[in-house]
Amino acid sequence: MIEIVNLTKKFKDKTAVNNINLTIKEGELFALLGTNGAGKTTTIKMMSTLILPTSGEIKVSGYEIKKDSMKIKEIVNVSPQETAIAPNLSVKENLEFMAGVYKIKNKNKKIEELVNMFKLQEVLKQKAKTLSGGWQRKLSIAISLINNPKILFLDEP
Repeated sequence: MIEIVNLTKKFKDKTAVNNINLTIKEGELFALLGTNGAGKTTTIKMMSTLILPTSGEIKVSGYEIKKDSMKIKEIVNVSPQETAIAPNLSVKENLEFMAGVYKIKNKNKKIEELVNMFKLQEVLKQKAKTLSGGWQRKLSIAISLINNPKILFLDEP
């Protein structure tokens, strides 16, 4: 599902990711472990097309990161280490907004499924900024599942 060959990312004179090679199979759960600054988030950003590598290759479901980024964006999603929610929208409005961004068919059904999966009923009408950190994290992860991604990257879940 994901093939990485000689992947490197440099920011000026700082090497954030240094020549990594990985193969991750479909259905496999995979974790990147390392100390702060080891390049985990940078690697996720490259695999999800948010930034380009300095050198090396990444293929996601057979698509090449440099020339097929739009195809890759259709099948992946990310729950970033920073909670990714709109603070002034309610929980339900956050889910509705992202369903609109992804043009989800049957969005009400999908939202109901996520509300039930993450047990968000009791906070559905609350503004996201009033939620505890744990509830915000749950909402952020629920949002990352709105498009039924084939691949989900969880950064510091």
